[in-house]
This record gives sequence, C-alpha cells and structure tokens, in this order.
Amino acid sequence: MAITDKDGNKLSTSQVIEKIFIRIKTIHLELVTGLLWWFVGYIPSHGFRRFFYKLAGMKIGSKSTIHMGSRVYYPQGIEIGEGTLIGEKATLDGRKQLKNSHGGLKIGNHVDIASEVMIWTSQHDIHSENMATIEEKVEIGDYVFIGPRSIIMPGVKIGKGAIIAGGSVVTKDVEAMKIVAGVPAKEIGERKTKNLNYKLGRPRLFQ
Repeated sequence: MAITDKDGNKLSTSQVIEKIFIRIKTIHLELVTGLLWWFVGYIPSHGFRRFFYKLAGMKIGSKSTIHMGSRVYYPQGIEIGEGTLIGEKATLDGRKQLKNSHGGLKIGNHVDIASEVMIWTSQHDIHSENMATIEEKVEIGDYVFIGPRSIIMPGVKIGKGAIIAGGSVVTKDVEAMKIVAGVPAKEIGERKTKNLNYKLGRPRLFQ
C-alpha cells in the first residue's frame, strides 16, 4: 500500500524515513519546549532558570536573566549577551530548524526587554500554495529598550541603543539610536545621549 502525505502525494521510502525523522525531532522539541514553559519558566529562582536554559542549549551571558513565565522556542537558536534583562511572560523564538534556514535570535549586551514582549523568527509565507514556513533571524543590538507588549517580527534588525515604544509592532529594521512606535512601528524621534555605557539594575527577586 502506497504511503502518501497530507496532500495525497505518494512518498518514496527515503521521503517516508525523512518524515519519520522530522516527526521524532519535532516531538522532542515540543517536549523540551513544554518543560521550559511549564516547569523551568515558573521556578522562582534566576539561577535555576539560567542553569536549565543553558542546559537546553541557550547561550546566556554573564548577569543576564529571564524573568518568570517566559515562553522559549528552540533554545539552541537563542544567544543573549551580558547584563541583559528580559521581563516576565516574554516570548523568545530561536527557531532555525528548516533546511537552509536563516532563523535564530541574537540579543546583545545590556538590553532591556519589558514584560510580555514577543520576538518571532518563524512565520508562514502567505503567498505560497501550502503556507510554507519561513525562518528569518532577529538581531537586537546593545543597549536597546523594547517596551511592554511589543512584537518583533521575523527578519528584523534593531540597531544599538534603539527604543521600541510599548505596544509597537516592528516589521522593518530600526536604525541605531532611533525611537519608534506604533502599528506598524515608525520613527518618532532619536535618543539624545550618544554615550551608552550604563548597566541595568538587578533582576526582581522571586520573579
């Protein structure tokens, strides 16, 4: 009996084996993701969370922390610099699983990401016949501030010192030191200071 895919196309033996491998890999990722969301993400200790995030493959620099309740996709694709603070219930998407993927998430040093910010590196190609998945890397420079409930879309690069106002949806690159706001986010100003060498305060205890 012929084996077919979800669209009814006949699959060769090699294609069947490849799909089985992909399915096993997907289930493993979903298991890891679930543990990070529902177990690790709610441990009220920054040290313990850092330990498990690193164990799962995330790269986290010295004195950086992720507050409680965050959702993490594909931790192996996430790199966070030093002295960065990420607020509670943030979404960090590091996915770069597809063939020839350009996905992944890189966050710089001394970045302040507020509560409930969502950063996505994966989305669907709405113009493809089968809603194919696209993965594009997001890069966030040093000393960036991202306000609460902002959304950063796949492929966006945010330059050093840029400010993203709360509730913004960032669909295009943001130049260094620029201030953007809105849906979609547009430039509304520029930071006056040019000498960025500050360090963020300590993370909130038990959060």
